[in-house]
Parts: sequence; structure tokens; C-alpha cells
Amino acid sequence: MSETVLIVGSFHPSVANQLGATHRIVKAADPGAFNAMSDDELADITVYVSMGWAPADAIDRMPKLKFISSFGVGYDGVAAEHAAAKGIMVGHTPDVLNDEVANTVIALILATDRRIVAYDKYVRAGRWVSEGNAPLTRSIAGKLVGIVGLGRIGERVAEKLAVFNCDVAYHSRNKKPDAPYTYYGDLLELAQAADILVVITPGGPATNKLVSKQIIHALGPDGTLVNVSRGSVVDETALVEALQSGKLGGAGLDVFEDEPNVPEALFAMDHVVLAPHVGSATIETRQAMADRVVENVEAFFADGKPVNLVPECNGLVG
Repeated sequence: MSETVLIVGSFHPSVANQLGATHRIVKAADPGAFNAMSDDELADITVYVSMGWAPADAIDRMPKLKFISSFGVGYDGVAAEHAAAKGIMVGHTPDVLNDEVANTVIALILATDRRIVAYDKYVRAGRWVSEGNAPLTRSIAGKLVGIVGLGRIGERVAEKLAVFNCDVAYHSRNKKPDAPYTYYGDLLELAQAADILVVITPGGPATNKLVSKQIIHALGPDGTLVNVSRGSVVDETALVEALQSGKLGGAGLDVFEDEPNVPEALFAMDHVVLAPHVGSATIETRQAMADRVVENVEAFFADGKPVNLVPECNGLVG
């Protein structure tokens, strides 16, 4: 039986094309367009395909909603507990982006610690000719990289760091029995020990400003912070101040607290590398994520078991 599927956001065309072959598709360009829709337009929606936006009030406007298929591994913008309480399942798209985000982490570490962006500017500005060789940088070989959140992506980061002869330690809510890395139950202790701290834990209220001023200062003037999780996980004001004062050595940032707005103070800092939230932004990975969105929907209709269900909804699976 054909179901009515609402797609909110600018998705890869294959999502609408594949789902449209068997289901009725309704589209909204963005959350604002969704909010402008009438209750009648939302009355028959049974599946909502989301770009990570599904607050409780939006969910409540769709009385027949059965499943939310969210694009991305992070779903802090989705009221998953609220949905689960109403018997609505929520799927997301982990796994297919692990490698690409891990590659972004490695790129940010190297670009920051080896000053790749700053030295690109050095050459383009003619300073190599006028000032001579650029100052030496530090190798990452033999350095301790602390990973905040050893989930699927964190594990791939750790595996890739072995190629660079880095030591790896991690902090998470619970120790992983099979993980071959040193576990720190105290994030402050990890920050004090680490040369590089990679933040890759989920966003949301539980991790808001988890990387506090104290954690940032513990990394020290030779330390590097890399954040590819959510901007909310790091105290951005404290981060900027530490980078300005020299209390933190450098930062590679792919996410920010108020995207796309980035603190302007960071723009002039040569010891900071900035990226516009592109951790998984390759053609191949975004196609794989779009395919997983569709697979989750079709698997839900087939047997009520999406390929990737968020933990809050595990109790809904028979």
C-alpha cells in the first residue's frame, strides 16, 4: 500500500526518486516551509524524511506519523524520546560515513599541527622569498591523541592514527572492554595527558560544553583541539580566548555553535583551521547516506526493523 512520505530539506534527488516509485511524496524546502503547511497537508503523513530536524511540536502535527528517517549520524535536532513515547520509530545513517569523517579528522590534525593552511598563505604572499624558510612545526608521530567518544567514527580515527605512529587514549561514558586503547574515566585527566584532543561525541544536552574552559586549558600551549562533533560540545567562548592568549596551541574545527556563523576572531588566526561542517561531505558518502535514508524507510515498511534505529527506539522493535 502506498504511504505518504514528507521530505523536508534539500536532499539528494535519489531519495525522492526512489521513494516516489512506490509512495506519494510531499516536499517542504526547509523547516520554515514545513511550519507554513496546513494541518490538512500533514494529516496523512506516515513517514517523515528529515535533515536532522524534528522537534516535538513538528512531530505532533503529523497524527499518522509512524517513522522518521533522519539524514546523518547525529540526531540531536530530533526529539527521539518524544517520538519513541508516541510509538514512532526514528532511523539515522551511521556506518556509511565513518571513513569519511575519520579522514576529515586526520586532515584537520595534519593541517593544524603542520600549519598547512598558514604555509599555503606564506607561499602565496611571497614570504618564502622575502623571509626565507617558514618556522618548523611539530610531528604527530609518537604523540598521544585523546578521543572524546570512542564510537564507530572514533574507532576508525584510532585505526587510521596507527599509520602515523600515534598513541591513542579515549574518554567515554563507559569503558569498552575490547578497545585496545588506554581509557580515561576523567576527561580532565585525558586532556592533561594528550597532545591532541579529538572531539567526536554526540551533541545534545548531555554533552553541552563538555569540553569546558578547564579542559581546553589542560591541553596547554602545545596542545591541539579538533572538533568534528557538534559546536555545542565545546565552550566556544573559552576556546577563542585560549587561542588568543596562547593557552591553547591550535585548533582544527569543522563545527561551530551557531552555524554558519563563526566567531570572527578565529579568522585571523594562523594556528586555527576552519571548515564549514564538511566532515562527511563527499559525493560518494552523501550518496551512501541518501541510500541509507531510503533503506531505513523501506526496511521499516517491510518488517518494522530499520537498518539503523536510534537507541531511544530500541524498545519499539518486536
